[in-house]
Amino acid sequence: MTVAVRVIPCLDVHGGRVVKGVNFTDLRDAGDPVELAAVYDREGADELTFLDISASVEGRETTLEVVRRTAESVFIPLTVGGGVSTVDDVDVLLRAGADKVAINTGAIRRPQVIADITQRFGNQVLVLSVDARREHGQPSGFGVTTHGGRTTAGLDALEWARRGVELGVGEILLNSMDADGTTGGFDLEMIRAVRAVVDVPLIASGGAGRADDFPPAVAAGADAVLAASVFHFGTLRIGEVKAALEAAGYPVRLPVTS
Repeated sequence: MTVAVRVIPCLDVHGGRVVKGVNFTDLRDAGDPVELAAVYDREGADELTFLDISASVEGRETTLEVVRRTAESVFIPLTVGGGVSTVDDVDVLLRAGADKVAINTGAIRRPQVIADITQRFGNQVLVLSVDARREHGQPSGFGVTTHGGRTTAGLDALEWARRGVELGVGEILLNSMDADGTTGGFDLEMIRAVRAVVDVPLIASGGAGRADDFPPAVAAGADAVLAASVFHFGTLRIGEVKAALEAAGYPVRLPVTS
């Protein structure tokens, strides 16, 4: 592997505040998104992911003011998602300061929107967020959920990831619903399964609890590792995760010091 493994804090935003729960429920306040973004930027995060987790449920656009303020406070790539369903939604977010846009429910509702977006902006701007969990009846054993994990989509997670790549997405954000917020480690079986069917960069999300949890996710096929609660509540620092990855033999981008 020659490309540095990216370490990405995730800001799950609800009502203008960062929140975090377990398996997408029992949310608790974790702070101001702009303040947290600035901290992670200083600590050496490679990117930030900003997900307005109630946008699809409430049928509204992502909170643009918070996106703008966050984008202005950091100098690293910012991916924004939540309520994205049209080319115009992507245009608005990019103009607000996003570098990449994540899509989930909107793509499941109308898969062609993936091709529409990437044909206009290029596939480097679009991330397919796949909220997956173990589901009996799906060929792979993994199913897709929508609306912040509240609704079963009736899709096989591997088939949906493969189709997303065929339609043009440049990256997959794989969120394990089963592991989310549990701090019990990444879902390595799920990562390996998705890695086997897609050739675009894969971001692993869900379950990180210790620095030692991150290298196995990369070994399973992740190009980037994403976490939320361990960073927000001070369990881990960005540097600790990068040190663990480096010790395991994976290249990381070290913070620039003056």
